[in-house]
Amino acid sequence: MADENTSDGVSAGQPATGEKPETSDDGTATKSPWWLTEIPYMLVLATASAGIVVVAAAYFKRGPALIAGALLLGAVFRLFLSSERVGMLGVRGRWFDVFTLVGLAMALIVLAWVAPQL
Repeated sequence: MADENTSDGVSAGQPATGEKPETSDDGTATKSPWWLTEIPYMLVLATASAGIVVVAAAYFKRGPALIAGALLLGAVFRLFLSSERVGMLGVRGRWFDVFTLVGLAMALIVLAWVAPQL
């Protein structure tokens, strides 16, 4: 009973992907809290929100540049963090997400560049 196997041949305490769970120095399994994986998403969201506030304050060149920076930050997080640690930034495949975020950031940079100064 101590080592019961599930129907797919994986023991009950092991992950289904074949990877070993993270362990601490004393050998016990560690798992990070769910909110820790959302920190990259919250940083991107806070930076984009700050950009929207800047746009609302009538700075039409600085605001989109800040939002583009937030999108580029999201692309960097998505590129370098694992799928388990990226949280809600991971929508599709890694490269699709990175190219989409970089493309949107470039579009906003061009938009900020051609916007007239008011």
